[in-house]
Amino acid sequence: ATVLTAFAAKAGLPILLFVRACMGIGEGVAMPAMNNLLSKWVPVKERSRSLALVYSGMHLGSVTGLAFSPTFIHKFNWPSVFISFGSLGILWFAAWQYLAYSSPFEDPTMSSEERYLLVGNNQTKEPIAQIPWRLLLSKSPVWALIVCHFCHNWGTFILLTWMPTYYCQVLKFNLMESGMFSVLPWLTMALSANLGGWIADALVSKGVPITIVRKVMQTIGFLGPALSLTLLSHAKSPALAVCCMMCSQGCDAFSQSGLYSNHQDIGPRYAGVLLGLSNTAGVLAGVIGTATTGYILQHGTWNDVFKVAVGLYIFGTVFWNIFCTGEQIFD
Repeated sequence: ATVLTAFAAKAGLPILLFVRACMGIGEGVAMPAMNNLLSKWVPVKERSRSLALVYSGMHLGSVTGLAFSPTFIHKFNWPSVFISFGSLGILWFAAWQYLAYSSPFEDPTMSSEERYLLVGNNQTKEPIAQIPWRLLLSKSPVWALIVCHFCHNWGTFILLTWMPTYYCQVLKFNLMESGMFSVLPWLTMALSANLGGWIADALVSKGVPITIVRKVMQTIGFLGPALSLTLLSHAKSPALAVCCMMCSQGCDAFSQSGLYSNHQDIGPRYAGVLLGLSNTAGVLAGVIGTATTGYILQHGTWNDVFKVAVGLYIFGTVFWNIFCTGEQIFD
């Protein structure tokens, strides 16, 4: 779909929208599938850092895209961005089909010692025949995931989609400078995600209850960006503004050892389903937040945009600490 975008744009708006919708359908199942795989392949004490390592690939992808896209557009044209990145996805798909397996039990190259290290004495369970939607939605920790994923993604999507505009309009960067400085927050996020993952797993290994670990990590992931965006509202120089965004995204990355690891904690067998539920709320936050930001900027200022995000971060912090648990509640 990414490759076809370059050609669909020339064919007309309806075809372009259809192609982008197809991309969204494909992207929509990626994170739930990834979470489900990690719940089968990674022991509990290594869960946070493994998830952080995998998610840091997404941040590095953002870094790569933001760094190279302006150059591609400047030297070639805008379709070259979609064709080049889409082609890389096709190559990855071929490698994934050849190398990936759904669980350690299905990997014919794995020794019994390696399999025991990953799953212990646990035996493979039958695939889920029917998803107990009523049971899942009756538990407050599930709603903690859904509500807090919405609050988290509101701020994240605003920075992802509006950061280049902020750099151009407020900080007066040109296209090349905007692309270069947009890289820094996402690079910080990739590094901080792995730091947070190692800290979380170290705490779990030392006997700290998983519930406390998840609450602490997510509190950093919410209040850190809230404080950084508050300071960003008062930044007087481009350098300070970029530093505030780097701090915001750096703290945001701790969410991967909080919110994003919690699906596997409360229901390993339903990790993909749970992430699908919460990520739906997260995507809605991206859609509504991006549109709302545009409306606010037409009638207000960037400070108003940041205030909304800060308010949601604070609300998410309170909601998470009241209803979150790190204990398994689904078989």
